[in-house]
Amino acid sequence: MPDNVQARVRLVLEGPPNPPAPFVELGVTTPFSFLRGASDAKELAEAAYNLGFESIGIADRNTLAGVVRLHTAAKDAKMRPLIGCRLDLEDAPSLLAYPIDREGYGRLSRLLSLGKRRAGKGECRLVLNDVAEHQEGIAFIAWPVDDLDDFESELPRLKTALPSLHYIAAAHCYCGGDLARIQRLDRLARGISGSILATNDVHYAAPDRRPLQDILTCIREKTTIAEAGFLLHANAERHLKSPEEMGRLFARWPHAISATREFADAIHFSLDELRYEYPRESVPDGRTPQEQLAYLTWKGAEDHWPGDIPNKVRKQIDKELAIIAKLDFARYFLTVHDIVAFARSIDILCQGRGSAANSTVCYCLKITNADPAVNDLLFERFLSEERREPPDIDVDFEHERREEVIQHIYEKYGRDRAGIAATVIHYRPRSAVREVGKVMGLSEDMCGALASMIWGAGGDLEEGRADDAGLDLSDPHLKRTIKLAQQMIGMPRHLSQHVGGFILTERPLTETVPIGNGAMEDRTFIEWDKDDIDDLKILKIDVLGLGMLTCIRKAFDLVAQHHGERWDLATVPREEPAVYDMLCRGDSLGVFQVESRAQMNMLPRLKPREFYDLAIQVAIVRPGPIQGDMVHPYLKRRSGKEKVTYPSPSPEHGPPDELKRILDRTMGVPIFQEQAMKIALDAAKFSPEEANELRKAMATFRSLGTIAKL
Repeated sequence: MPDNVQARVRLVLEGPPNPPAPFVELGVTTPFSFLRGASDAKELAEAAYNLGFESIGIADRNTLAGVVRLHTAAKDAKMRPLIGCRLDLEDAPSLLAYPIDREGYGRLSRLLSLGKRRAGKGECRLVLNDVAEHQEGIAFIAWPVDDLDDFESELPRLKTALPSLHYIAAAHCYCGGDLARIQRLDRLARGISGSILATNDVHYAAPDRRPLQDILTCIREKTTIAEAGFLLHANAERHLKSPEEMGRLFARWPHAISATREFADAIHFSLDELRYEYPRESVPDGRTPQEQLAYLTWKGAEDHWPGDIPNKVRKQIDKELAIIAKLDFARYFLTVHDIVAFARSIDILCQGRGSAANSTVCYCLKITNADPAVNDLLFERFLSEERREPPDIDVDFEHERREEVIQHIYEKYGRDRAGIAATVIHYRPRSAVREVGKVMGLSEDMCGALASMIWGAGGDLEEGRADDAGLDLSDPHLKRTIKLAQQMIGMPRHLSQHVGGFILTERPLTETVPIGNGAMEDRTFIEWDKDDIDDLKILKIDVLGLGMLTCIRKAFDLVAQHHGERWDLATVPREEPAVYDMLCRGDSLGVFQVESRAQMNMLPRLKPREFYDLAIQVAIVRPGPIQGDMVHPYLKRRSGKEKVTYPSPSPEHGPPDELKRILDRTMGVPIFQEQAMKIALDAAKFSPEEANELRKAMATFRSLGTIAKL
């Protein structure tokens, strides 16, 4: 496994938290200063903990895109994360900006949004006057340019615009003139009644990351390693150094070390303060959000089961409403209900999917169509009191009319309170090989041949194909290229716009996260992706477009036109035998989710005769069940060629009842994620939080190593 894959694995470090150190590193660049930092948040946090740090700062260039990951990693490593950024200005030297409190953070986020809205996608245009107008509640550190004469001439203007500026960053560059340079900076700092502040201008966790840093620099500057020259750092010193080492380097200026501690102790802001505030529009006057949710839920239940709501459903509704009330998520459900109700009011087909289908409340609100009276739902997969994560409701809309729903959201909540989430585009194995190969001077043909040998998320090489490709894998230059490419797998490349994940807030969204321009006209998106939003427990609603819903809508129109019957998703005839006859023949071209060649080949073997069979069909034709050897045992048991058995820790006593209950409908073969979660909960006695971590680990290639740990 590459050692820097962006796995969502919690750090597990032995020992107690470190005591406060005399030095705090505030000049840390992460990979979210795109194509600059060469160590991810997990590496930086683990290295900082092992070096004895109690706090660590983040200062990426004109962005807060990486702060959530460092915040999470630092807290996992028992350290205090300090949230800031580096402001690269068009008319003045750069500044490190650290918000002191929540209001200061809101101003910094608004400032970055201002600069990003002025520029194209991925860019930010700010001037000193912009910073001056947003400076309240923010602590600044001047970041000297290479030419100290220019910096000295600009310093009076910086101080005039930012009266609270008292610090100037100083670092050893190991370029021959460090002592004279730092001495001059010290004099300039005293001239503004301040102090120099020590930093190592960190770009990676350890010296061995320097080669990868050089590769990223070459990609950014569109050059090769042979031609980069002075574009590269002169040495491998831009790594995290221990407080003791930094104290030694700044022995002549001990006040530069103490300034870091003083600065860090003055910072009181934490991302934990970003308490999510749900929009209030969905709650009528005179009712609390929970009262309105209960009213709509029971009203929906009466619509589904007029006069006779099944006792099983009543108990489940009471249970779900109690958990929703305890976790204070009623506004979330009301907001999704409002969006779905709007779509239905103008005859747009929509359907909730994913884990939300495990919720009886969602069914009663007409968000999903999984009938809890006939299906064995697992609400814990959707929402858990122990996990305390916001629920994630994905709703598909007709793809030709989704834009109407998006515009309704913007109109109702305003563009200052509604935004689309980001998607972090990471280097995948083949793109990493091609980029690194180009920088290392390999021909396009060689890069293509190397890329064709890559398989899997970890970037493993099929070495047996090297001879066919004409490659000598023992060549030192080629070996180095492959090693660097494997290190780059999982590194963020740039931000893109999520397909439809909306963030809705009560206060202006720009006070929570910067918003920038997308490549599409009139499209803006925030800097955080789905995982970041989940970590901060912020509401996200996926407003997705599905072409098949458009096809179904047109089919309904044709049925009405030719047969005089008007159907919708709730009234379409179920379990039509002729449909299953067609599917058993493998005649499923154009049928959503069973139209691939693999699905067509499986249909005549599985012979589905009811909807649950189709659910198994879709779930089983996937890499996980195939690699886990679940397909053939299930097919043999279904056809009667193999006896149905259940796993048992003690064969002489037979399988536990809970395992038989969980696996009965799939003939003793675990196929669904819900089954894995139920086995973990009931048989392995996992907590709901542990079971959810297992589900996440099974669901994403980036969770390499997590399943073994669980």
